[in-house]
Amino acid sequence: MTTPDPSELPFFVYGTLRPGEANHDLFLRGRIRTEAPARLQGAVLYDGPGYPYAVEEPGAGTISGELVTALPEAYGRLLGELDRLEEYVPGDPRNLYERVARDVVRTDGTAVRAWVYVAAPPVAARLRARGRRIESGDWLTRR
Repeated sequence: MTTPDPSELPFFVYGTLRPGEANHDLFLRGRIRTEAPARLQGAVLYDGPGYPYAVEEPGAGTISGELVTALPEAYGRLLGELDRLEEYVPGDPRNLYERVARDVVRTDGTAVRAWVYVAAPPVAARLRARGRRIESGDWLTRR
């Protein structure tokens, strides 16, 4: 497993930040060094109001997305902007998402530690009870 500096982990994106989706160019264009297909295991995907939620479910599924490595000079600002986009504030009980470090797997089988925005516990509980799961685990196939 490749473990980058924990303060500057790459990002695993699985929804509106993926190539061709609404937020990709707004947030990532000109700020990333690499972008490659990857998968998050032990999670399932739920449809949200125009964006998806990853819900951690060990052994239950796999989510498709991209592993994005920011340019070093853009990292701090990008991290702050992505936290705002995902309405994530460390320790805030009103968060829709939590930013967590998880291993994601590249297509060559290499595991990489990355930041992933997953549904906050209260949101995850609501989704498990009455959410619409995206069975493929791929936001791009939801249509």
